[in-house]
Amino acid sequence: MQDNTSELLRARFEKLTRLKEKGIDPYPKRYDRTHTTEQAITFFEEHESETETGKSPEDMRIAGRIISFRGMGNATFADLLDGFGRIQILFRRNTIKESYDILNDLDIGDWLGVEGPIFRTRTGEITLEVMRFEILCKSLRPLPEKWHGLKDVEIRYRQKYLDLISNPEAKKSAVMRSLIIKSIRNFMDGRGFIEVETPTLVPVAAGAMAHPFITHHNSLNRNLYLRIATELYLKRLIVGGIEKVYEIGKVFRNEGIDFKHNPEFTTMESYESFVDYNDVMQMVEELVHSVSLNANGSSSVQFTGEMIDFSPPWPRLELREQITKYSGIDFFDYPDVDSLRNAMNLIGVNVANQLSWGGLLDKLISDKVEPHLVQPCFLTDYPVAMSPLAKRKNTDPRLVERFEGFVAKMEICNAFTELNDPIDQRQRFEQQEQLRDTYADEETDRLDEDFLVAIEHGMPPTGGLGIGIDRLTMLLTNNHSIREVILFPQLRNN
Repeated sequence: MQDNTSELLRARFEKLTRLKEKGIDPYPKRYDRTHTTEQAITFFEEHESETETGKSPEDMRIAGRIISFRGMGNATFADLLDGFGRIQILFRRNTIKESYDILNDLDIGDWLGVEGPIFRTRTGEITLEVMRFEILCKSLRPLPEKWHGLKDVEIRYRQKYLDLISNPEAKKSAVMRSLIIKSIRNFMDGRGFIEVETPTLVPVAAGAMAHPFITHHNSLNRNLYLRIATELYLKRLIVGGIEKVYEIGKVFRNEGIDFKHNPEFTTMESYESFVDYNDVMQMVEELVHSVSLNANGSSSVQFTGEMIDFSPPWPRLELREQITKYSGIDFFDYPDVDSLRNAMNLIGVNVANQLSWGGLLDKLISDKVEPHLVQPCFLTDYPVAMSPLAKRKNTDPRLVERFEGFVAKMEICNAFTELNDPIDQRQRFEQQEQLRDTYADEETDRLDEDFLVAIEHGMPPTGGLGIGIDRLTMLLTNNHSIREVILFPQLRNN
């Protein structure tokens, strides 16, 4: 295989050399394109009945990558692919004269600019007849064998550009992701939120229960961390009087890789003064519904064989009731690690990797509750031990006003009525630090002294939200793996 690849590379280098010897620049600086493939085809279809010759009255200039060659003696058909579609082109020897022989030095993968009229062949295919052409880029590496509909998962993820060339669905997902993010921005802006940017390199990796990535700043001679959340900086802005704020950006968590997790992922976090988690729930319903309508033209989507309907309202399901319903365990009856671990062992839940009480309960939710959460819904009212940044419920101080949104058995968002009592917040952070000392391998939050100083100046009642852009995109594009919706996912070593 390596020898074959080397031979193909050698042949392309020889063609490159011949082109240069003919005075042809195989890497020009620009090309004056007049139409995309889509525009050219649309224009011809709209005006075809007006033409007397069957050809467009004016020549068009189109540019794209050669994806097929079909030689027929003194005529050659090829297909050009640009960012908008594909069009057939026709070279005739008696039309382009001596330039026709240059085709011998072209390959699939090369970029061409072509100019000529559009017509329809006898078989009905809209085609550009080439009057003039320019080589825009000579490709030195061949596309993979059977690149049409490339199936090799490793190649698709490691060399995403090949996936985009060969799989229309990959390009569609990439374009759809951009539309989804734009729709989220429009929704938030329309509600009066201000978009901001907060630090990526932080002195304390706080705001979520996760292991951080560590780096070192040479000039400052200090360790810094890639942020694991944007929460604590956004809430500083709430303290500063920006009443509605959001950020769309990357966060980084040193965790495992699977179809729902990538170590760097994109979130939208928002914070709004004077509202609680009930208001945020309503906003999430409306946000996702609006984005689905904008992206797919419908409130319902197909995802892995299920029809998912995002229409509000979504059911509110109390976490304690759902855990009891599906596992038989009322977590209030098992207030310590040993008792909860024993109860989970009795129902066959693998607890080998869970150390703390909160970690055990999170595992119980994943195994016993999440598989039943197919249609959009909210799980509400979590134990304090799992939620160090959320405000306690007035009706039961053992619980907090927190919800997680689930769709298709997958968490897509996490939200709180934010804790703004600096004394309670300090105590919660200190408990997290104790847990981190006791269970070093388990994910915990961290004490951020600067954030505590900020909220000691007074943070108004606030509702906060974090929503996963990647998982939402998975749902709206019917992709079962997060790697399908991230252009450059993290992968294991070859």
